[in-house]
Amino acid sequence: MLKTDNEYHGKGVDVLMAMDLLVGAYENLYDTAVLVSSGADLIPAIVKVRAMGKRIEYVGFSHKPSMGMIANSDERRLLRKEDLLSFFDQSDKTNKTNKTI
Repeated sequence: MLKTDNEYHGKGVDVLMAMDLLVGAYENLYDTAVLVSSGADLIPAIVKVRAMGKRIEYVGFSHKPSMGMIANSDERRLLRKEDLLSFFDQSDKTNKTNKTI
């Protein structure tokens, strides 16, 4: 993780995900990969693993879906804020996570 301006950002996470997709496909470790990411830079890896007969399920967020991920996946699910609220403590009004959903 990389911290800039008091916020943490993933560094190199999409590259690691692409490697996991490809290695898992070549080693026949999965039939369907579920990607909770809107990183369009994963698309070349997705195209390759789908050509190898593997399925891709894209999980994104309805307020900002990735059209490239939608177009290159076998299944897609777009989560809404309402889908996620039950996972957060609603009594904690200072919880930053609730503000970013």
